[in-house]
Amino acid sequence: MRLHRLDISAFGPYPGAESVDFDALGVDGLFLLHGDTGAGKTTLLDGVAFALFGAVPGARGEAKRLRCDYASPDTTTEVRLELTVQGQRFRVARRPQYERSKRRGEGTTTEPVKATLTWIGGAPAGAPSEGVTRVDEVNRTVERLLGMTAAQFFQVVLLPQGEFAKFLRADTTEREQLLERLFGTERFADVERWFAERRRVRRAGVEQRQLAVRDLVTRLAQESGTEPPESHQQVDEDWIAALRGDLAARTIEVEQQDKLARYEREQIEAELHRRTELAGRVRRVRLATETVVELAKQAESRDEWAAELSAARRAVPVVAVHESAEPTHAELTAADNAERAAAAALAAAGESDVDAEAPALRARAGWLTEEAGRLRQLVAEVKRHQDDRARLASLTEAEQRAQRTVGDLVARLAELPAAIVRARSELDAAAQADARLTDLRSRLAECESLAEDAARLPVAEREAALAREKLSQATDRHQLARQTLLDIRERRLAGMAAELAGALAVGEQCPVCGSAEHPEPAVASEPVGEADERAATEAEQRALRVRERAERDATVAGQQVAALVGKLGDRGADRLAGELATLREELRVATDLAAGVHRLATRVQALDAESERITGERRSAEDTRAQLVAERDSLSTVVNEREQRLTAARGEYPSVSARRDALLAMANAGVALADARGARAAAELRWSAAQQAVWAAAEQAGFADGAQAIAAARDQAEVADLERRLTEARHREATAAAVLAEPELAGIDPATEVDLDGARLAAAEARIRAEEAHAALDAARRRERNATALADRLAVAWAELAPVEAEFAELSALTDVVNGRGQNARQMSLRSYVLAARLEEVGVAATRQLRRMSEGRYSFVHTDARGTHGKRGGLGLDVLDDYSGQIRPTKTLSGGESFLASLALALGLADVVAAETGGAMLDTLFVDEGFGTLDADTLDLVMDTLDELRAGGRVVGLVSHVEELRQRIPVRLRVRKARTGSTVELTASAA
Repeated sequence: MRLHRLDISAFGPYPGAESVDFDALGVDGLFLLHGDTGAGKTTLLDGVAFALFGAVPGARGEAKRLRCDYASPDTTTEVRLELTVQGQRFRVARRPQYERSKRRGEGTTTEPVKATLTWIGGAPAGAPSEGVTRVDEVNRTVERLLGMTAAQFFQVVLLPQGEFAKFLRADTTEREQLLERLFGTERFADVERWFAERRRVRRAGVEQRQLAVRDLVTRLAQESGTEPPESHQQVDEDWIAALRGDLAARTIEVEQQDKLARYEREQIEAELHRRTELAGRVRRVRLATETVVELAKQAESRDEWAAELSAARRAVPVVAVHESAEPTHAELTAADNAERAAAAALAAAGESDVDAEAPALRARAGWLTEEAGRLRQLVAEVKRHQDDRARLASLTEAEQRAQRTVGDLVARLAELPAAIVRARSELDAAAQADARLTDLRSRLAECESLAEDAARLPVAEREAALAREKLSQATDRHQLARQTLLDIRERRLAGMAAELAGALAVGEQCPVCGSAEHPEPAVASEPVGEADERAATEAEQRALRVRERAERDATVAGQQVAALVGKLGDRGADRLAGELATLREELRVATDLAAGVHRLATRVQALDAESERITGERRSAEDTRAQLVAERDSLSTVVNEREQRLTAARGEYPSVSARRDALLAMANAGVALADARGARAAAELRWSAAQQAVWAAAEQAGFADGAQAIAAARDQAEVADLERRLTEARHREATAAAVLAEPELAGIDPATEVDLDGARLAAAEARIRAEEAHAALDAARRRERNATALADRLAVAWAELAPVEAEFAELSALTDVVNGRGQNARQMSLRSYVLAARLEEVGVAATRQLRRMSEGRYSFVHTDARGTHGKRGGLGLDVLDDYSGQIRPTKTLSGGESFLASLALALGLADVVAAETGGAMLDTLFVDEGFGTLDADTLDLVMDTLDELRAGGRVVGLVSHVEELRQRIPVRLRVRKARTGSTVELTASAA
């Protein structure tokens, strides 16, 4: 990394625009940045840091006040830095967030944060040619090119005032935090967590298997009916064999019990069968005997049934004559009822003389019929009168409907303007949505493409990480091959005399001194020849080619990641998924709205047409209402006149028709009463003749009179029942006699009692005992089978558990070692061990600088001793004092010695971090203050060290107000302080 130019405006103490040309300052490789205290020397370094990372180091970054208080409102606070990193030149410009006075009116306004990155001389492969304009994209691009974060840059490039010595005196925890930020050892912490998580998962698996084994042991003990062993060690093959033996013995015992129970059941069931048969014979004899006794008691009743049956059969012809006379009696009864009903009907019709003879009744009916004839014409007019009244009501209702129709149409016309406005508004919204569809589809396609890039980014990052890892390995192998080559060359140079001596021959001249005598040829202890050097050179070149190829692959992979990151910016997969969902929803809504354009246009036209139609319907409804009112008034006059005539005609009746119907009903009732009285007289004559026929039939059948014959008659069901009872009695008598005559029932006493309940109870109890014995046998056999299966499963589980427990024990011990416990003698975690190795590299690199600046007196010594109160060790850093030969803490160094040690440590740390991270070569380095603590001789040594850095191609900028440095360094950048702000001035003098 080489800086070219820094431009600042209204930044820190600088109210105007100031420029720093690092190319001019770095011509000699060393320049001095000096000025009065508080003038703003360190602010220039802050400008470099802010341009790159958007932040400044140390406590100044916490204040977040970067704008100059002296700047005018029109001057923009901005920092621009032009630099070259990894052969790529670009310019970074940033503006911080700050408050400025409004250009119009009173108060302030907030200027937002801005950042741009512009390529100079063409953009790298995969990067946008127009540069980067988003703050997060600028941050990622800068960090990718530099290969380090802001914290690393502040520590290894700027060496800020009063802070670069903190690392020298830091305790283990502080030093560990800094080293973790610088060397990015989070992956080793991930390894520690991976081992811990792996052990946790494996422990859960082992515990699950152990729980399964314990569960099998418990179940096996339950099946055998014993308690499980208290200790896992007590469970072995002997215990299982003992359980299985006990179960087999129990099964044999239960089998014997089952056989005995089945034999007892068979004996008891045979006795139950014998008693059941005896009880059946006793029951048959008892029933037959009871039937004989019962039939003997029923003899008198059977005689009565026979006499009743004979009388019923003799009464059959009398009943037939009586039934033929019944219609005549019914006719008489009906005629009598008809006469009374006709008289009641005539009285109900309004006639008072209902006892008149038939001729008088007929004459009265004729007169009533004539009067009803005169009312017929008025009845027809009543029908017309009712129709007119209904028509009048209909006209009134129609007029009211017409009035409501007019009101509804008026209300509808009042609503239509608002509906038309709404429809036109919806049509405009749909048209706008239709116009947005193309833009939304384009944005959706772009977002989908970015989502695909976001999905490819993790793969590209893994490939880039793998490429960096391969580059690191190739770099290590190349450095090892180069070191081997240098060692071989050094050994060959050291043994060059022996190599020349090996080519001497007796009598030949020495190519060095020309003598032909060779009294003492040199001999090499470890001869190294040209072939060894050539082989080492070829190996170094092969390693170099592999490293260069890995560098190219890492660059290409990094550029691919940078391209994807540049395209994505701060939008990750989750955010893009949210944007995709939003855009799809917007597109769906817009599509739905746009789809309704034609429909809404049709609706607007329909609403306009409906307005015209309703206006016409309103005029038509008003005309119809006027016609209905005129027709109603005319018909009302006619109805009133007719109502007067009909009122006179109906008299006291509700209507003319009702009066006419009453007159006709009275006439008809009189005629009906005359007819009923004639029919009753004829029926009386017929009933008297029928009575005489019944009496004659009864005397012929042997009855005293007809009433006695009718009383003796029975219907078919009663006759059949009497016959059935007599037949059944005779059948039961014969059956009982046959039963008592059977040979197998001879000698059976019907009073014999058989104990069936006791036999059944004994049989049931025997059956239960047999079933229980059989169930116990099934349970014993099932327990034996289950125990055998569980024992087999337990053996398999034991066999599977042993290697798992051994593997877990090995993993647990390794996890303890990785996390600094267990067999780890140093009690250092993997992360601490790696950081200790990095710190040891830093100590070696820093010692080269420190020994030179301290004239060989001091060297850094790494120690992994544990701290006080049991604090973790591994990150200790002491100094070896060559004067005393003792190792002592760095806190015992004086102020000047501390400056030398911290400067050497910072330089060594910068080299190691740059090599470790694979970042850009640090061609520009700043050292801020600390030179005032050095004496003249020590200052010479420090300047010699810085000269060596300069000779290596670096540009070193010193920030100091020490007067002697102005005399030593010809190229200087002076910061002048004034009441109105600071300015910068480039000066140069003869060396």
